[in-house]
Amino acid sequence: MRRLYYWLLNLVNDSGAQLLSNCTGFGLYDKCVVDELRKLDEPYPYLRGLVCELGYSRALVPFVQPVRKRGITKNNFYTLYDNAMTGFTNHSRVPLRLAALGGFVLGMISFVLALVYLILKLLYWDNFPMGTAPILLAVLFFSSVQLFFIGIIGEYIGAILTQVLKRPLVIEKERINF
Repeated sequence: MRRLYYWLLNLVNDSGAQLLSNCTGFGLYDKCVVDELRKLDEPYPYLRGLVCELGYSRALVPFVQPVRKRGITKNNFYTLYDNAMTGFTNHSRVPLRLAALGGFVLGMISFVLALVYLILKLLYWDNFPMGTAPILLAVLFFSSVQLFFIGIIGEYIGAILTQVLKRPLVIEKERINF
C-alpha cells in the first residue's frame, strides 16, 4: 500500500519537486532549512513534501529498518489516511482537474448517446420501444454537468489554497553583490 501511495503521489504531483518515497521527514536539517520551514507557518504541514519543495540539496542515508520486535505502531488506518490526503491536497490539483474533465467527458458522452437514441427512435418509431432510456440519459447528463461544476469550484478552492499558503516562489541560496 505504501509503494502504491508514493507512486500515486508522484504521479499526480504538480508542484515540480520530486517527492521522496518512504521518507518520514526524520533527518538532520541545516539551520537555513529549518528557518524556511518556520517561515511557511503552515498549521498542518506535510513535512515530507515541504522538505522536497524547498529545493535544498539533500543527502540520503539508506538503511534497512529492522522488524519491530514488540509493540504496535501508533499509526492506525485513520492517521495514515489523514497523512495521505494531506500529501495529495498540499501537492496536487490533479484530482480537482479530473473532476472537471470527467464531468465534461461524461457530458459529451451522454449528449452523443441522447442524439443516437433520438435518431434511432425517429427511424424505428414502431419497433423501438419506449422506456427509461431517456430518463437515464437525462440523469447522466445532469450528473455530469454537476460533476463538471464541482471541478470548477474545486479549481477556485485550489487557487484560494495556493494564495493562503503564501509559499515563496523562490528561495535564495546566496546573494552576490548585495
